Amino acid sequence: MRSSRWRCAGAWALACALTACRTAPPSFLVPPPWEVRKPQLQAREHFDLKGRVAVATGREGFNASLRWAQAGPRSQLTLEGPLGAGAVQVSAADHELEIVTSRGERLDNAAAHAELAARLGFDPPLPSLRYWILGVPDPERPALEELDEPQQRLLGLTQAGWHIDYPLYVAVGAEMLPARLTLKRDAVRVRLLVDDWQP
Repeated sequence: MRSSRWRCAGAWALACALTACRTAPPSFLVPPPWEVRKPQLQAREHFDLKGRVAVATGREGFNASLRWAQAGPRSQLTLEGPLGAGAVQVSAADHELEIVTSRGERLDNAAAHAELAARLGFDPPLPSLRYWILGVPDPERPALEELDEPQQRLLGLTQAGWHIDYPLYVAVGAEMLPARLTLKRDAVRVRLLVDDWQP
């Protein structure tokens, strides 16, 4: 009689465990909805990254290392590589732009845009790029989104005349952020590989 009661109790416990497994799957298997993740990432004001960039503009091209520090609306970038003369430091916020060349020459606004475009071969969309690099559209501009439905993140994005592909993401804490992205516009192609995220 006692063994029968133990068998019944064991069967009941097993049934409860199986029911719990069916009704409460691990939360990490279900990514947050895109409409929740997107505004959270767009509101992120601080991050740091180190990576590499490859630029092709028609027959011209170059590779450079990149450091990006975002603090509020201000983006601080350092590009080191064959950009004509060593490292270039870029500071952008809203509609302001300043660059400092390796010679210590300081240029701002229109002169900075002209110098940066001459070095890169195109005028980089820095106000939008700070969002694209996080895997979200610029909230101030209309965009077409290609969504990975199962993972609830972008596969591609078209905005401000640019198309951005997101072939690879990496886990950064509890978030998935782009590890590689490609930007294309006309004859310009920019590949960005992120080696280290510090959110």
